[in-house]
Amino acid sequence: MTAARFLNRLGLLGCLMATLSTGFATAEVIHEERSVYRNIIVTEVDGRRCLIFNAVRGERNQTCMNMRDPQEMIFHYTRMTMAGLLVNPNPQNILIAGLGGGTVPTALHQLYPNAKIDVLEIDQAVLNVARDYFSFTEDDNLKAHVVDARVFIKRAGLQGAKYDFIMLDAFTGEYIPEHLLTQEFLQEVKQLLTADGVLVANTFSTSNLYSHESVTYKSVFGEFFNFKLSGSGNRVIIAQQKPLPLQGTLSQNAQALYEPLKVYGVDILEFPVRLSTKPDWDESLRVLTDQFSPANLLGQ
Repeated sequence: MTAARFLNRLGLLGCLMATLSTGFATAEVIHEERSVYRNIIVTEVDGRRCLIFNAVRGERNQTCMNMRDPQEMIFHYTRMTMAGLLVNPNPQNILIAGLGGGTVPTALHQLYPNAKIDVLEIDQAVLNVARDYFSFTEDDNLKAHVVDARVFIKRAGLQGAKYDFIMLDAFTGEYIPEHLLTQEFLQEVKQLLTADGVLVANTFSTSNLYSHESVTYKSVFGEFFNFKLSGSGNRVIIAQQKPLPLQGTLSQNAQALYEPLKVYGVDILEFPVRLSTKPDWDESLRVLTDQFSPANLLGQ
């Protein structure tokens, strides 16, 4: 064994030991590797398979799949992202930044088999794991691209591409990549939205960046829906170019979506009343820009 391989194995062993000490004491590790970007581990216990990214502050589950019921959305945040369908219930061109195990793009592909879906994932190893361990499958309408989301989005804007459903769900294991949080990036995303298009962004409900993120999204999109659920550490931002739909429209769309989403464990009927436009952040804080880096704030 080479020295480099030995050190690589040591790093993965440390990651594994930390994982086992944080809730996976009986989990079987069925795959582990160090990619260009991160340590990747796949565990399985009691019929639940999980993808874990190792990070400086510990391990973070990216995806978990119920092997007995693969359609079930286990995490709150995956179910919460379906709230974007209340704003646009029939998307035909979908863009998703961040793959994980592929739970969300797979569900959207099942719900809208004729829609064109582009999934952006910077790490080839993550795509391989999604295919090999989480049943992620591509076809003519669902395509995964190994690319930095910002590069793809900038190029798509220059080419005049348009999407009516854009989801930002990229995560490093620590937080959202900083270049995907800035005002300049969100302006590039906004350029890709159709007139009826909706942006759905998965972020944290508590972080040092919460207020900065909020004022940044507002600076680009104006009023947005701020969506939280008790028991979840995530919040989902829902925005579009035109004024947001009224409560009656949201409730009407929820009724139509209830049966299709029920198989995924999504109770869409409870979502409309939880979509708030009332600021719960410090509106005096600075907007995030390419020059004002989120990485400078995470340690505060």
